[in-house]
Amino acid sequence: MGRVNVLTPEFDNASERDGYRWRGARVGKAIGAEQIGGSVYELGDGERTFPAHFHYGMEEWVIVLAGTPVLRGAEGERELRLGDVVCFPPGPEGLHQLRGPGTVLLLSANCSPEAIEYPDSGKVGVRPPGKIFRAGDATDYWEGE
Repeated sequence: MGRVNVLTPEFDNASERDGYRWRGARVGKAIGAEQIGGSVYELGDGERTFPAHFHYGMEEWVIVLAGTPVLRGAEGERELRLGDVVCFPPGPEGLHQLRGPGTVLLLSANCSPEAIEYPDSGKVGVRPPGKIFRAGDATDYWEGE
C-alpha cells in the first residue's frame, strides 16, 4: 500500500502552456489506486488547470490545500479557500475550471469509456481512444451507412 502526503507532494508533471502553467503530482497512481484518480495541482496567480469542461460519466471533486483559487462553475465564478471541497457531478451542471493562486487536490472516478465536453471551444473528447472532436461536426446516425 502506497502513501503520499498531499501537503508535500513530489511533483512529477507540469504544464508550460500560457495561461495553464502548473506543477502536478499524480497521487492516485503513487498509492496504487485503480478506481479513483487523484492529482495535486499547484497554480500560480491567474493560471488555470485545464479548459472549462464537464464530464458525461464521471464525478470529480476538488479539495483546496492552499491559497484562494477561483472556481468557474455552471453558476459563475467564486473564490475558494483552504479546506473547501466541491463536487462536480456528471453533465453540464458539473462544469468546472480552476484558476490560481492556490494548490488543489482533484479527485475523480476512473471511468472508461468517458466523454468530456469543452463548451468554450465547442469540442468533445472521448476516451478511449483519447481523441477530441468539434461538436459542430455532429452528423446523423445513419450517414454513410
